[in-house]
Amino acid sequence: MLKEERQAFIVHQINLHNKVLSSDLSVQLNVSEDTIRRDLNELAENGKVLKVYGGALSKSFQYPFQETNIYARDAKKQIAHKAISLIKNGMTVLAGGGTTMLELARIVPESLQCTFFTISPLVALELAERTHADVILIGGKLSRNTNISIGSQVINQLSEIRVDLCLLGTNGLSVEDGVTDSDWEAVQIKKAMIRSSSKTAILSIAEKLNSVQKMKVCSLNAISYLVTDLAPKHPSLAGFSKVVEIV
Repeated sequence: MLKEERQAFIVHQINLHNKVLSSDLSVQLNVSEDTIRRDLNELAENGKVLKVYGGALSKSFQYPFQETNIYARDAKKQIAHKAISLIKNGMTVLAGGGTTMLELARIVPESLQCTFFTISPLVALELAERTHADVILIGGKLSRNTNISIGSQVINQLSEIRVDLCLLGTNGLSVEDGVTDSDWEAVQIKKAMIRSSSKTAILSIAEKLNSVQKMKVCSLNAISYLVTDLAPKHPSLAGFSKVVEIV
């Protein structure tokens, strides 16, 4: 594989999963970690990724208000419009973080009367623009990798609430392995969010379907809804539709 092809693959993986590890890329591309580190350094110098210890982050995830950087933005907007249909007046909703969740927060109707809990300061700021929405930010240590509140303090706060609907993004989703992620602390927060919710909706672009990360959040049968940019009857969703409701 040529260097240009290798770096294009790396950028795609980073945009798709928000974060990648050098060790994982080394295995996927069958090259040394030194080669991957050189690629990441070059990509960072060219402004395409953000280099961090052990890997790299997506610029669109770290700077979500710079809308030109957002990966698959049209698909995420479509998902956001579908997910809004799940929220009804009077509900208590728990929202995660990420660029898809920001797109959803931006289109919450002004007339919607809900209470929103969120672990994302960025999502909280968007929701706070709505006059009839009460917004409660669940606070803790801010993760620089994910822009969400993490830690035992957050898990304790989540254990004290019970919400109607939890809205979560994901880094990996498959019928066999369920919801998976690559960040240990984010996984613990997501597990606590699901436990505190009567129903959970996973918001995922189609590219992430049938992909698996190293750490498990929950099995697919723990999820009530799957919201993607595909039509509910799309063949790619056939296996998922046997377990969850497709929106």
